[in-house]
Amino acid sequence: MNHKSTIRNNKNRRSWTAEARKSFKKHWQLYFIVIPPALFFLIFKYYPMLNTVLAFKDYNVIKGIWGSPWVGMKYFNLFFENPMFWPLVKNTIYVSGYLLLAGFPIPILLALMLNEVRNGRFKKLVQLVSFAPYFISTVVMVSIIMLFLAPRLGFVNVALNYFGLDSINFLGEPGMFRSIYVWSDIWQNAGYTAVIYLAALAGIDPTLYEAAKVDGASRLQKIINVDLPGILPTIMIILILNVGSVMAIGFEKIYLLQNPLNLVNSQIIATYVYDIGLKNANYSFATAVGLFNSVINLILLVSVNSLAKRFSNSSIW
Repeated sequence: MNHKSTIRNNKNRRSWTAEARKSFKKHWQLYFIVIPPALFFLIFKYYPMLNTVLAFKDYNVIKGIWGSPWVGMKYFNLFFENPMFWPLVKNTIYVSGYLLLAGFPIPILLALMLNEVRNGRFKKLVQLVSFAPYFISTVVMVSIIMLFLAPRLGFVNVALNYFGLDSINFLGEPGMFRSIYVWSDIWQNAGYTAVIYLAALAGIDPTLYEAAKVDGASRLQKIINVDLPGILPTIMIILILNVGSVMAIGFEKIYLLQNPLNLVNSQIIATYVYDIGLKNANYSFATAVGLFNSVINLILLVSVNSLAKRFSNSSIW
């Protein structure tokens, strides 16, 4: 029986190999297109995951990652017992939650409004104005924000002074940091996300609009009963991705906007990892904090994806 089973397995293996070769010869162009991104993810995404073992070791530069001694959950416990733990989690969730609540519906509304515009030139102008900020780099964007909000010569404070009001140190006020970050981010990215919804709107069956017109539906009724259901799968996918990255809010912009005056509200997990890991060379502790952050993101992503699949039949997997 073992001999027959071995022969059968060898035949199946040869058959699979022959089919694979035949498929490669027939679609070799597609395979060559797929290979570069696959290698990118393997080399720069999956291979570095092996080094997360650093979170469970007392890293020694001489011994290296794999030669350093194991310490188990030591650095995770240090982080959980750290007085900075809850302020970091709170700041991260507050900024991400604020951005999600304020920034998620605006591109949808922008796309729905643009879809109703019949003047082609005006529509293209609005698309250009709203989409252009997306191409501004983070460093340039932060420089623009600083120039606009400068206490003495900033455009906003000059306007306040013109109306007889006192200047405000916007970036020095901890309570204003989150709003500055969130609304500048919305201004920069809303146009790009709206393009995704516009593409989804373009894919809606035109006969649905004709049926709604025959039924005497108004523009608002068409939006509610045709447009929104038509782009609901796209909305759910983007919502899942946004919720799944709640704890992974962008590092660069927040770090560049930070200063000692607003640090109480601007210090998040990502910037804390940078300060501890690179500035203080505490690599094991920083890896533990980063791994904790990634695990929370993964849990959120899986949970929201499961809920979306259950209630709307739209999910990533």
